Amino acid sequence: MVCLGNICRSPMAEGILRAKLLASGKKAIVDSAGTADYHVGEIPDYRAIKTLREKNIDISGLSGRQFVVSDFDEFDYIFAMDATNYRNIIALARNETDKEKVSLIMNLVNPGQNLSVPDPYFGGVDGFEEVFNMLESASEKIIEKL
Repeated sequence: MVCLGNICRSPMAEGILRAKLLASGKKAIVDSAGTADYHVGEIPDYRAIKTLREKNIDISGLSGRQFVVSDFDEFDYIFAMDATNYRNIIALARNETDKEKVSLIMNLVNPGQNLSVPDPYFGGVDGFEEVFNMLESASEKIIEKL
């Protein structure tokens, strides 16, 4: 799960998918990262933590990290939150195999529409609710896919 700073969208996506995996009994390794190094080592945004805590999902122990080339080796699927982060990830790809692992997360819900998960950082709590709903839908599709 990859966004820009790894404090809003991608840790929310990580927490939601982990919770859905636990509920489904399926197992997978889930992680999140940012394409920028702005928040390396920081916990998620307090609004992301609050929004998920209200849904009984705890992401307060997550720590921001930057996406690295070795993530292509570690993960089968790499989901970008928006087109800019998609391009940033693709720019690090070493080959076509790496590129094939990367997709926009909302294409799981709306195939081929290339919709972005909006960055709620500069908005209010309502934006985090909207992001939660979008990522919950995408996570359900991931569970189906596994």
